[in-house]
Amino acid sequence: MSHSKDTLLHLLAGGCAGTVGAIVTCPLEVIKTRLQSSGIAIHSVYYPQVQLGTLSGGGVVRPAPSVSPSLLQVLKSILEKEGPKSLFRGLGPNLVGVAPSRAVYFASYSKAKEQFNAVFVPNSNLVHMCSAGCAAFVTNTMMNPIWMVKTRMQLQRRVRGSKQMNALQCARNVYQTEGMRGFYRGLTASYAGISETIICFVIYEGLKKHLEELHLAAANTNAGEKTSANFLGLMLAAAFSKGCASCIAYPHEVIRTRLREEGSKYNTFCQTARLVAREEGYAAFYRGLLAQLFRQIPNTAIVLSTYELLVYLLRDKPK
Repeated sequence: MSHSKDTLLHLLAGGCAGTVGAIVTCPLEVIKTRLQSSGIAIHSVYYPQVQLGTLSGGGVVRPAPSVSPSLLQVLKSILEKEGPKSLFRGLGPNLVGVAPSRAVYFASYSKAKEQFNAVFVPNSNLVHMCSAGCAAFVTNTMMNPIWMVKTRMQLQRRVRGSKQMNALQCARNVYQTEGMRGFYRGLTASYAGISETIICFVIYEGLKKHLEELHLAAANTNAGEKTSANFLGLMLAAAFSKGCASCIAYPHEVIRTRLREEGSKYNTFCQTARLVAREEGYAAFYRGLLAQLFRQIPNTAIVLSTYELLVYLLRDKPK
């Protein structure tokens, strides 16, 4: 297969895989973004009010202590106050961005892996780390404006029945209020998040290699042939890899969301990290982690297994 055809194959497979994953997991991403925002800490959830008698016979109302809302509480609040459509806020720019971003990522990863294999020990952990890092850097730089608009849309709260701002209106608002620089808010946090991509792909490639060795060791299969069991194994490997990576590198997600908030006090990566730690404690860096795991684990499993399946089906088979 020629290099141009191979690159096109990875672009197509990556784009299709990303689109499928984005649609299925969009509601969980909206909930995760809301949990990560500073608005959750400011607008705390209150328990039923307690009536206290006074000397004059009147009453005053005192709320019970506030707590950070859970995933289910945020879901219930969105459904009751904003309607089911709000669970798909930001899906437009997500769909516009996810296909090209996944396509660029997988094509960059494949090309970088090919180059690094010629420099380092082929298919070693160092190759996978460098390839994943380069691909993530290219993708984050190119796609940050789209993800910025998506995050702003997901953070907007609306009254049920009111007309919500669309992606173009949101983008116009960002440009008018913050200029071109506004579209690159959170980019430093995205660069910090490259560590998550590296961890994920190093674990995934290691598991993938082990699964391929087990497959080749099976006496009743041809070397180039793959079955549904192979892709199920890759799906589980992808799920495990993303779960580990997300837990380790999650704080950058919270920092990135804060940096993208409209009119916020957060300016730089380090300043935001210090501010969140001082005002809300270190636990705030893991707010929304459960929603992230529920979203990212199946999403990554779907994306990577779909990508591997499409590459297998579209690649030229040996005669």
